[in-house]
Amino acid sequence: MGSPWAFVLAMGVIMTWALTGPMFGFSDTWQLVINTSTTIVTFLMVFLIQNTQNRDAKALHLKLDELLRAELGARTSLVDLEDCTDEELEELQREFQAIRRRMLDRRDDGTTGDAGAPTEDAQPDTAAPARREAAPAP
Repeated sequence: MGSPWAFVLAMGVIMTWALTGPMFGFSDTWQLVINTSTTIVTFLMVFLIQNTQNRDAKALHLKLDELLRAELGARTSLVDLEDCTDEELEELQREFQAIRRRMLDRRDDGTTGDAGAPTEDAQPDTAAPARREAAPAP
């Protein structure tokens, strides 16, 4: 749908409609045809775009989940956050804000610290293997 050919097709339809204006005397029916057509196309495109965005978001989540699963020290409990309730997400956000504050405090104290490093209250999941090799291609 987002290809140059789709744009050329849409321009062709509009040009055809515009060129037929004199033939129909630029009547209300002639105008109604393009208005109705564009409304229907717009309505359908909303669902097409939403479907595409949902698929893209799902693929992105799966890629991030795999990175979390494979990374040494990553908390694999962060996988599937999109399924959490709003309250659970707010709690996690507060946790990450606290981690950031601790990191800034360390920086202000002159010590170095990695903001992403596990802290005493945020240990990595030990149930998952530390690092996994990629599965062989089928």
